[in-house]
Amino acid sequence: MKNYVLIFSLLVTISFIGFSSLSKSEKMIPGLLPDVDMSEIITPTANGSINEEAPIPSQCYTKTAGSNNPCYTCHQTYSYSETDSYRNNLRNDGVNQGLYNFSDEGEGNSWKNLFVNREPWIAKISDQQIAQYIDQDNYSQLSTTLKDNDWQGFIPDLKNYNLAGEAFNDKGIAKDGTGWVAFNYKPFPGTFWPTNGATDDVLIRLAAEFRQLNGEYNEDVYLINLSLVEMSIKALPQIDIFPADEVTLNSDLNIDGQLTGQVELLLAQEYFVGDAKQIKVPRQQYPVNTEIMHSVRYVGIDQKGETTIPQRMKELRYMTKTQLLNDSAIDSAYRRERKEKLDEQLPSYIRVKDRGFNNKFGWLIQGYIEDYNGELRPQSYEETFYCMGCHSAIGTTIDQTFAFPRKVTGRAGWGYINLKGMKDAPSKGQQEGDILQYLQINGGGNEFRENTEMQSKWYNKDGSVNKEKVKQADVYALITPSKQRAYAMNKAYTQIVRTQSFIHGRDVNITPAINVHKTIDESVAPLEPEHRVEGWDIRLDWSDKAIN
Repeated sequence: MKNYVLIFSLLVTISFIGFSSLSKSEKMIPGLLPDVDMSEIITPTANGSINEEAPIPSQCYTKTAGSNNPCYTCHQTYSYSETDSYRNNLRNDGVNQGLYNFSDEGEGNSWKNLFVNREPWIAKISDQQIAQYIDQDNYSQLSTTLKDNDWQGFIPDLKNYNLAGEAFNDKGIAKDGTGWVAFNYKPFPGTFWPTNGATDDVLIRLAAEFRQLNGEYNEDVYLINLSLVEMSIKALPQIDIFPADEVTLNSDLNIDGQLTGQVELLLAQEYFVGDAKQIKVPRQQYPVNTEIMHSVRYVGIDQKGETTIPQRMKELRYMTKTQLLNDSAIDSAYRRERKEKLDEQLPSYIRVKDRGFNNKFGWLIQGYIEDYNGELRPQSYEETFYCMGCHSAIGTTIDQTFAFPRKVTGRAGWGYINLKGMKDAPSKGQQEGDILQYLQINGGGNEFRENTEMQSKWYNKDGSVNKEKVKQADVYALITPSKQRAYAMNKAYTQIVRTQSFIHGRDVNITPAINVHKTIDESVAPLEPEHRVEGWDIRLDWSDKAIN
């Protein structure tokens, strides 16, 4: 379990699936990235893990000094009231802001890449080289490669996805007819901000019956059913929609007791519409066979020096909903998770061959990541094992997802992600924008408080946040990097690609991390009581009345 093998030949890559993407080297522009010594290149074991606590993310090893709190965005306990009486996530792990529930294995920080000095590597790569590298398409060939290797898991089918927003129409619907839909959302605080090394997008696809009326594709039906899912996830009583004909759909969408030609308001429904009209809308769960695809990309820079989403993907992540859980099953799953953590047991998940890991909550999860030459390949056992901590049982998620609950609510949120002009909407029930809140509570622009550019842009000399400056900025201005930082972060990450050392961490750092524990002392609480935060909600208040 704890052994790994060195790659002794650059003609062989991930042996457990028999892929040999290095033979495609003629497709790559030569000389863009430095080569590394063969002894530095590793591949994880086929069916085991050298880090048996890989589901504990690197951020959980942050040195908080007892007062800097990045933990609250993941670990939350919720109170219930008559107006908000349910939440399917019963993990209630806000206590983890004040203690470490780590196994003996987890007390040692296995994310070695955090402590690598990448400045010498960065110096070997010019800005022109990295700009060329990140603008290469490493997505389009993936489906063919997977088929050629008899891959039995998910095979990406969206055409022109490498071109980011160009693959979708103005309502976010894929132009190729595959049913993928892009939505605009506010990135999760911290790691997923572009200033910390990556841009991304998230897509959703419902099964065929949710897209059809009388056996034929119907855009109105699809968008209404997607809106019903959004209402369920966010526990909304109503939502605005694109104009829809109730008569054609034979559905009273606004529940006014009559069928009207055009309506723009959708009230909560018991059942979906169209050919899915016999399917009940599940409570805070996605329907069976829902798919979510998430591309994590480098930070692109256009000719104006502005942040864009480039062609090259660092990762392509995929989830598919295979099972709805009833209330009893949900309760049992969370009880089991809490008991395992209290007993400090090592995490375990069932791998369903090429389809990925079962997260115990009705999802299968699989990912694709860059090989030595930058071509996407399936993640190994332990590379996917890494994903399970955040997408299984932490208190903040809704049906184990992050992005969709943070979608711009209603029809304004259907379309490819666009941070320009997006307001710093507050978390549900909060009074300040959740970016402003994070900067104040965490004390830095990433979990480790080592993003010096964010520190200089949004903090005063005394370490306090410049609240008025933050309030005047949109999300794009708040969380995107300068051209210089973007290039440096892109270059730094390519050293992880060249060494194929993802099992030692994927976080982008230029110099060795300082505010990170190498070993956890469980007798010292992560945070003092007065610095813990309860009630933060992953969902956002996009209403005009929201204060920010």
